[in-house]
Amino acid sequence: MKPTLFISDLHLSAARPAMVGAFERFCAGQAREATDLYVLGDLFDTWAGDEQLSDPMAAGVAAALAGVAAAGTAVAVMRGNRDLLLGERFAAASGATLLPDAIVADVAGTRTLLLHGDTLCTDDAGYQRYRARVHDPVLQRRFLALPWVIRRAIVAGIRSRSRRTTPRKPANIMDVNAGAVAAAFVQHGVARMIHGHTHRPARHELVVGGAPALRWVLPDWYEAGGFLAVDAAGAEFGRIA
Repeated sequence: MKPTLFISDLHLSAARPAMVGAFERFCAGQAREATDLYVLGDLFDTWAGDEQLSDPMAAGVAAALAGVAAAGTAVAVMRGNRDLLLGERFAAASGATLLPDAIVADVAGTRTLLLHGDTLCTDDAGYQRYRARVHDPVLQRRFLALPWVIRRAIVAGIRSRSRRTTPRKPANIMDVNAGAVAAAFVQHGVARMIHGHTHRPARHELVVGGAPALRWVLPDWYEAGGFLAVDAAGAEFGRIA
């Protein structure tokens, strides 16, 4: 049985050509052997709008995903905190379905909650306030109405500030909140969750409401590419061939 593959937090950019190359190899090989490929956020390091497809790196990533879809693997992309402005032009170029912030999917016969993971980090109150602002559809429409060069400069400035402030935050608030995790399991009525965002890949066995639950955290792609493969026999992490 072919597996379903999950990746997140690739943060692809022209400044990290090795990881762009690893992604292209993954799309040319392992991804085409799957039934489905889910990208659970932060495919790109920044995304200021679909005009970014004029950039060769971004266009190449979209083309690599389109090749996966053309080979018969269903491709779905969830927006992350770095690329929340991915739009329909990107979806058309990549052959991908754009997903909402959270979705329950049947993965190898098990109802599974899929999400980027940032909504679970409720201890970081400052980030949650920022997230609420940038997800405001009115603000997004106004931002996307700005000239491309201005949007690109604004996003670069936000990213620069994030690089300076994130290392100063306490480590504990950068991870998920246990109560938020339990609430998500209950709200969606699932026993398995898969997410990224925290860059802390692991398999967590939990008890929620007296029942066993399983939370998988996906690896980031800063040092080496990785994925989670799920089939009827179970789930395991894999590395890029």
